[in-house]
Amino acid sequence: MLSSVDRLLFVRRVPIFKELRDDFIVRLTSVMHELHFPANHTIFRQGEEGRSLYIIVSGRVRVHIGDKQLAEVDQGKYFGEMAVFDTQPRSASVTTIEPCEFLELTQEQLYDAIEETPEIAVNIIRELSRLIRHLNDNLNMTTSNAS
Repeated sequence: MLSSVDRLLFVRRVPIFKELRDDFIVRLTSVMHELHFPANHTIFRQGEEGRSLYIIVSGRVRVHIGDKQLAEVDQGKYFGEMAVFDTQPRSASVTTIEPCEFLELTQEQLYDAIEETPEIAVNIIRELSRLIRHLNDNLNMTTSNAS
């Protein structure tokens, strides 16, 4: 089990939270659930309803659609953020590659956090924009290489 100081230090490194005040992060991390899963455990499946994002404290997961792997996500990164914002079914499945420990942030907890500290919304928008730009760059490289 992580101490409150460990939670603060860990969550502080996550891009969407890094510019926030420590007192806010302490309050936010105090309501996050700590989860542990063995290797080869499915966290969620494509098509399921999702209302949480997960921050990886230790371990690695694979994001996949069926047998096609889309990404590997490891310590200090997060996944599941799309369903927290658009309440649409999960777009992919996530399965642990090795034993993992997570902090779970629910949609309700995140919305309460945004209401209390609107700067978190700006950080999230900035981080999601970076992700979209990265995906666009990858798509452009793939298209260029195919020509």
